[in-house]
Amino acid sequence: MKSDVHPPAVSVIMPVLNEERHLREAVHAILQQEYAGEMEVVVALGPSTDRTDEIAAELVKEDPRVHTVPNPTGRTPAALNAAIKASRHPIVVRVDGHAALSPGYITTAVRLLEETGAMNVGGIMHAEGQNDWEHAVAAAMTSKIGVGNAAFHTGGDAQQAETVYLGVFRREALERQGGYNVEFIRAQDWELNFRIREAGGLIWFSPELKVSYRPRPSVKALSKQYKDYGRWRHVVARYHQGSINLRYLAPPVAVCAIAAGLVVGALVTPWALVVPGGYLAAIAAGSVPAGKGLPLKARLQIPVALATMHMSWGWGFLTSPRSLAKKVIASRRPAVLGETQEA
Repeated sequence: MKSDVHPPAVSVIMPVLNEERHLREAVHAILQQEYAGEMEVVVALGPSTDRTDEIAAELVKEDPRVHTVPNPTGRTPAALNAAIKASRHPIVVRVDGHAALSPGYITTAVRLLEETGAMNVGGIMHAEGQNDWEHAVAAAMTSKIGVGNAAFHTGGDAQQAETVYLGVFRREALERQGGYNVEFIRAQDWELNFRIREAGGLIWFSPELKVSYRPRPSVKALSKQYKDYGRWRHVVARYHQGSINLRYLAPPVAVCAIAAGLVVGALVTPWALVVPGGYLAAIAAGSVPAGKGLPLKARLQIPVALATMHMSWGWGFLTSPRSLAKKVIASRRPAVLGETQEA
């Protein structure tokens, strides 16, 4: 895999569903990559109810490197597997329909695969808004008060990682593990990377890699997103004991403490209202540095974004049904070792 002589051909796979706002921008960011090797883009189309399919058809006509495959289920892991199957190159780059690769992303990722020997490399999920609300969400998603110390949100040193955002894979790793587990409606990246690591493969994070991410456009959409995150993170915790840490427990603990404070404050003593009051004061204070440089209207919405993320994630975690975890655990795929690991 000598990138300075014959760069390996690259397949970019993209699951999409109702992405009319960002699909064209996302695909153009791929096609405009200055990569010296051959490249194709495979878009897996879910059952969208907006103009996504029409835009995808236009993109196919405009550039012969773009292809589409159907994903009748609309589920992300099924879309990814369909796109992997339809693609043909030795390097597979995952991109979402509301994300845009930064210039040089593919060239840098291929270089990092070669330098590190990793099976998957990924970088920073760089949230960027297009209006005041989205600017507020982006600020919350890139602040430690919003997401803790998650390197792919806030940055950090290049290092071995448990999982990475999206990812640039060696095809051999994907095919050896049989692709994504379709039972993981969310957290499918974590589960696949877990199997790759179990098989002895290296997952590598690098801040050199950056992907622009478009936040959800409303409080309702953000709430659903983070509720799903919490719900599926509890599934992961049950699937793989020992994978939970204090950062993940903070939101459900906050939900319980605030609920208890409100109930006790209303029925027993108003002193208990110090707990929810303290939380509100904390996110208000944390919003000040997070909103530096933003318009006033955006800064004022950061506490709303933070509270929505924390409370929705915590509620999703607390209400995640054990039956969902049992279903996922029943579909567990053992990691498949390669010849080098077996030797």
